Amino acid sequence: MDSETDVLVIGGGATGAGIARDLALRGVDVTLVERDGLTSGTSGRSHGLLHSGARYAEADGPEARECLAENRILRRIAGACIRETEGLFVQLADDDPAYFDAKREACEDVGIPTEVVDGDAAREAVPDLSDDVERAMWVPDGVVLPSRLVAANAADARAHGADVRPHAPVESIRREDGRITAVALGGDADETVRPSYVVNATGPYAERIAEMAGVSVEMRPTRGVMVSVEYDGLEPVCNRCREPDDGDIIVPHGGEVVLGTTSVPVGDPDDYERADWEIEETVRECAAMLPPVADADHVRTWWGVRPLYEPDEAARGGRGISRGFHLLDHADAGLENCCSVVGGKLTTYRRMAEAATDLVCDRLGVDADCVTADRQLPGASEPARLDEFVRQFDGQGPTDADIVGE
Repeated sequence: MDSETDVLVIGGGATGAGIARDLALRGVDVTLVERDGLTSGTSGRSHGLLHSGARYAEADGPEARECLAENRILRRIAGACIRETEGLFVQLADDDPAYFDAKREACEDVGIPTEVVDGDAAREAVPDLSDDVERAMWVPDGVVLPSRLVAANAADARAHGADVRPHAPVESIRREDGRITAVALGGDADETVRPSYVVNATGPYAERIAEMAGVSVEMRPTRGVMVSVEYDGLEPVCNRCREPDDGDIIVPHGGEVVLGTTSVPVGDPDDYERADWEIEETVRECAAMLPPVADADHVRTWWGVRPLYEPDEAARGGRGISRGFHLLDHADAGLENCCSVVGGKLTTYRRMAEAATDLVCDRLGVDADCVTADRQLPGASEPARLDEFVRQFDGQGPTDADIVGE
């Protein structure tokens, strides 16, 4: 069985669903495919932080500004897909005070609102904070529920004519005369799609899909562990104010908190070690900020794989440097109707989608503006409706399994 579509978007995470939504809202015929249910990859296996930009402010001002802008957009359009918790960067006794000062100054330069408080004031807000906390800084971080966010984007795309296929793995790609002419889908789809344009939004799998199309996308995926433990009552996201390292973030989830994370290179995003030392180190380091988590009962543990772009990582020097996104137009490599979007972070998925959609519309001759920054996601004020979208698209990831559907 064959079908035709203007645009085939491969990858059903936040970026792919965001692209499908943006295209559909601009009147473009689009098909979105994912192999294992929406949110089954990186988006649904994160710690769920809604970045304010503060984490990257001193390393990359423009990227921090983009995080802040997208943070504010999501607070307007995403409703119950996010939790407005605020964030607290804490400096412990052994942490370099100069780093804290540099981050505060960088946040000021970027325009990120901050408030510096001493250790006692920080413990008044978070009573279980370590006695080693000497000072802290409030920033507008928050929490993303990726299963809801991705499903809401897909639902809006579907409502505007998109075909969303959560169980349709790409089995082969046919290329003729510098164009992709057919993509064979397996799973529930079991058909061949003939697209006018293809977007590769498969995160750490982008290299694999690109190879199937005869082009190169060099990825450097890394794994990171998340440990959800029982702990009730934490309000803000807690960040260790030091150079990014293992176990430097605690994300509140109602009666649980998510502890993260590590950064270890992997060769295959489907087949990699899940090491006990990563769990132990993450818990130990997070307990330096919030001691009760050291002995808290573990609820669930999962690993995610970051879709890092190799040339960018090599140029920037690896962990600790801001990770923006990259839009790769494969026309530069002789493949006229395909692009890949890689890197980035969950907070900036909408901006990534807008950039990719702008490129696609330019190639297809579609004259329509992006409206996703101003249009509220469907079900944003109705958690039960959002959770129904998650069920329809088989989109439940481990990040928010304690909240979605409850």
